[in-house]
Amino acid sequence: MDDFLDFLVGCLWYLALILLPGGGFALLLHFLISLPMRRRDRVMFFLDLIETALDRGEAIDWAIVSVAKMNDRAPGVGFYLLAAQIENGARFGEALGMAPGFLPPQINAMLRAAEKLGDLKKILPACREVVRLPPDAARTTMHYMVTILLMFAPIATFMLWLVATFIVPGFQELATDDGVQIAPMTQFVFNHISWLFSIEAVIFAALLTVTLIYIGGPGLTRFLKFRGFPVVDWISWHLPWKQKQLQRTFSAMLAVLLDGGVPEAEAVRLAGDCTANEICRRRTARIIKMLQQGAKLEDAVRAFDPSGEFHWRLTNAAHARGGFVSALRGWHEALEAKAFQLEETAANAMTSGIVILNGVLVALFAMAIFGLLIAMIKGQIPS
Repeated sequence: MDDFLDFLVGCLWYLALILLPGGGFALLLHFLISLPMRRRDRVMFFLDLIETALDRGEAIDWAIVSVAKMNDRAPGVGFYLLAAQIENGARFGEALGMAPGFLPPQINAMLRAAEKLGDLKKILPACREVVRLPPDAARTTMHYMVTILLMFAPIATFMLWLVATFIVPGFQELATDDGVQIAPMTQFVFNHISWLFSIEAVIFAALLTVTLIYIGGPGLTRFLKFRGFPVVDWISWHLPWKQKQLQRTFSAMLAVLLDGGVPEAEAVRLAGDCTANEICRRRTARIIKMLQQGAKLEDAVRAFDPSGEFHWRLTNAAHARGGFVSALRGWHEALEAKAFQLEETAANAMTSGIVILNGVLVALFAMAIFGLLIAMIKGQIPS
C-alpha cells in the first residue's frame, strides 16, 4: 500500500512539475504562432463579406452591422469596433479611419481610396494579394524561428553566460596553478569569450526582433513608425522581396485609379498612400512635383523605380487596349512571384546561417574546455 501511495505521489509531482508547465508552454507557443494566421483569416472574412454584399446589391454598412449583431467571436474585436462606428453614423471609409487597428494599413488605405473612386469591387483582388499566404518554406522558417527563440535561444544564451562567468575562470585558475600549457585554440576562445557570448546575444536579439514583428503584425509596425525617421519603412523598402511587394501595390492601385478616371496627380497620391510606407510616399511626392512641372506620368514614375522597368511597363500600358489593369496584370504577377522567390531564399539562408553559426560557437566552446581538460590530465600523468 505504501509503495502504491509513493507511486501515486510521484505521478502527481510529475504531472504538476513537468506535464502541466509543458502543456501550458505548448498552448502559449501555438497561440503566438497562430496569431498572424488568425489576423489573416479575419481580413479575408471581411473582404469576402464586402464582395458578397456587393454581389447581392446590399449596402456594405448594412452588411457589416448585420453580421455584428450575430455576436460571433470569429471576426475579432476590431470588426465590432468598426460596426459600432457605423452604427453611430459614420460612413464606411470614415469608420475604417476610426478603427485603424482592424485591417492592415495597406488594405485600409486601399479600401478608402476605392470608396472615393466609387468601385470597391475592383480593388478586392489587390487587397487579397496583400494578405496572400507566404511560401511554405518562408512560413515554416518563421515558425521554426519562433520555436527556437522561445525554447532554445534563451537557454543557449544563459548557458554560454554561465560558462563564461563561472566555469572558464575556474579552469584558467586551475591550469595556472598546475603550470599547464594551454593550447592556442583554447587560449583564443578564453581570451575572446566575451565576444563569443556577445555574438550569441546578438543572434538572440535579432530572433526576438523578427519574432515580435511577426507576432505583433501591422499593429506593432504602426507603433514603431516615426514620420520624421521612418526606420521600419526604410528597412521594408530595402528588403528585396518587400520592395517588390510595395512596387506591386503601388502599380496595381495606380492602374485601378487611372482606369477609374482619377486625375494623374491624385491617383499617384492615393496609390502612394495605399502602400502605407513613408519612403513610397516621399517618392510619390517627387512624382507629383514632376507632373506639376509638366512631365508625363510614364516619365515621372522613374522617381519611384529608378531601374526604368516601371517606366517601360507604364509606357506600353498607356498605348494598350483594355486599360491599365489589364495591361499591367502580367507584370504584377511577375512582381509577386519574384517577391515570393526572394523571400523563400532569404528564409532558407537565415535558417541555415543561424544553425551553422550556433554550431560553430558550441564547437569552439567544447574544443576549448575539453582541450584544457586533456592538457590538465596529461600534465598530471608522469612521463
